[in-house]
Amino acid sequence: MTHQHDPHTNDHGHRREGHDHEHSTLGEYSHHGHSHGVVDPSIATTAEGLWALKWSFVVLTATALVQSGIVFVSGSVGLLADTIHNFGDAATAIPLGIAFLFARKQPNKRFTFGYGRVEDLAGVTIVFTIFFSAIVAGYESIDRFFHPHDISHLWSVALASVVGFVGNEAVAIFRIRVGRRMGSAALIADGHHARIDGWTSLAVLVGVLAVWFGYPMADPIVGLIITIAIFGIVIQSGRQIFTRMLDGVDPHVVDDIRQAVAHVPGVKEVTEIRARWLGHRLHAEVNVTLSSQMILRDAHAIAEEVRHQLLHHLEYLSLVVIHVDPEDKSGERHHRIEMHSHDGLPAHSHAA
Repeated sequence: MTHQHDPHTNDHGHRREGHDHEHSTLGEYSHHGHSHGVVDPSIATTAEGLWALKWSFVVLTATALVQSGIVFVSGSVGLLADTIHNFGDAATAIPLGIAFLFARKQPNKRFTFGYGRVEDLAGVTIVFTIFFSAIVAGYESIDRFFHPHDISHLWSVALASVVGFVGNEAVAIFRIRVGRRMGSAALIADGHHARIDGWTSLAVLVGVLAVWFGYPMADPIVGLIITIAIFGIVIQSGRQIFTRMLDGVDPHVVDDIRQAVAHVPGVKEVTEIRARWLGHRLHAEVNVTLSSQMILRDAHAIAEEVRHQLLHHLEYLSLVVIHVDPEDKSGERHHRIEMHSHDGLPAHSHAA
């Protein structure tokens, strides 16, 4: 027997808004206000995500514009690298915004799971955007070693580096908080990217001080340091995004599911668990073992409670499929159809 829950339907009229207690969620996310029922949770989180992206885009664009003006008058390649990266960081809001708009579309006969995967594609776009900015910054920094230029308006460059730090740190805090509430890997990755970029902005200040004390080559060196930091972000963010695209999840997600299901009265064993992310929504399939003597009505009630506990313990769970096995046929190994022939076809079997 298989029991499933889809967030676009409401078979109990149950709402979570009234709960104010804590639940164990996805590892580091431990407290939440939650709702499952009439309103599709992806609608509310998408609206919040668009709001975060809008203001992040405004702040980072303003920061980069201020810095670009100072780059023009000063000729600092270290500040140029930082400005390029800030423009790239602001531009990442565009693919994420498009992805969140797609997430609001309802599933249909062609896209039966909805459009959450677009968010993962947006994450790939973000990674390549960061990668491109690293190449540009690295090229300009290396070129300055062979074609040195004097830097002017050092105090303006120093001020621009502080502006870069403040702008990026504000955006980092904002994006990470919203991303954690939503369970959006792309938004969290972009927040960490902004945070590291803020610290690299301060590297420009170090370069300014070195130039002030008579070391002009400090400026392209700072540019290279920023380039290396950007490549580090590419590796970190790329690993996270591509893991999700390959249907990978953190092991603690599976542990959280097993723990929540195992404590439901009547469940004798949890045999198989499969989980994957579609955008910032989690889908799961769980095989549970019940008594072979249990009647269908009671088995259905336990499956309902399993679903209920999972929705409480995993805030970002969107789709739950629960397969119930009797004790004497517990696990996927019993679902295999052995070798047989029919309808004139060659002998064949069906794996579970």
